[in-house]
Amino acid sequence: MNTVLWVLQIVLAVVFAAAGIAKIALPRDRLKATMGDWVDPVPAPAIKLLGLAELAAAVGLIVPPLVSVAPILTPLAAIGVVIVLAGAIVTHGRRHEYPNIAVNVVLVVAAAVVIWGRFGPYAF
Repeated sequence: MNTVLWVLQIVLAVVFAAAGIAKIALPRDRLKATMGDWVDPVPAPAIKLLGLAELAAAVGLIVPPLVSVAPILTPLAAIGVVIVLAGAIVTHGRRHEYPNIAVNVVLVVAAAVVIWGRFGPYAF
């Protein structure tokens, strides 16, 4: 089960790092082309802040247990992932983007498994 949790952590970290870097680095027009029209009503500073939160979550999912410093940050980062994804589900739901909601629900389930495992029987 520890291996499954590591795989989930790595997958979540890769997804969130890629999304976070894109939100921080890409100009609005390229971000819109890449991620969709949801960026139109959102102020640029909010998009950058969201990207920073996603990048922090990606780091928090992987780095603390690797360096054996504050591994409690890993399930806390997974909680942050669930919070970000809850906002994404609401945003996509308002826009009737149901395939995006399905992807977000799958990611929420993966993060929930990490939370359960790392707070519970498979803590570091």
